[in-house]
Amino acid sequence: MEVKKHTIQLVVNNKPDVLARIAGTFSGRGFNIESITANITMNPDVTKINIVTTGDSRTATKIQNQLKKLVDVLQVSHVRETKYGQREMALIRIKLTQETKEEVEKAIEELNCRVITKKSDSCTVEVTGTGNEIDQALTRFGPLGLEDMSRSGIVAL
Repeated sequence: MEVKKHTIQLVVNNKPDVLARIAGTFSGRGFNIESITANITMNPDVTKINIVTTGDSRTATKIQNQLKKLVDVLQVSHVRETKYGQREMALIRIKLTQETKEEVEKAIEELNCRVITKKSDSCTVEVTGTGNEIDQALTRFGPLGLEDMSRSGIVAL
């Protein structure tokens, strides 16, 4: 079977320890969490959690079945990229020098980045898009002086 990334979305009661039990389900069975995002929904008593994991389709099904058994888990679904919108965001700090400044500005424009802060020796940009688009931006900024970055993980509907 083909190993690939799977996005699993959970709707859970907004209570203490729910996230710990979910993480325990993954670690107890040897599954890795690539990224995780969680926030309350329009109903403050309910939280939506997006988890990205890697494995074949059987692994994703096993994970979903185990998560459905947990107390306070209201809904579990496997999010397909073609059916739902998925986005990720990254903040990237880039060192600016006389030699790289023009190329960094060109990359910012071509990659549709948003400049968050700009100083004489560095700038911080926001990149929003698919995981591949974030990877492409990191690859492009890497040789230009990428100093630090932070990724949000996938947010999906």
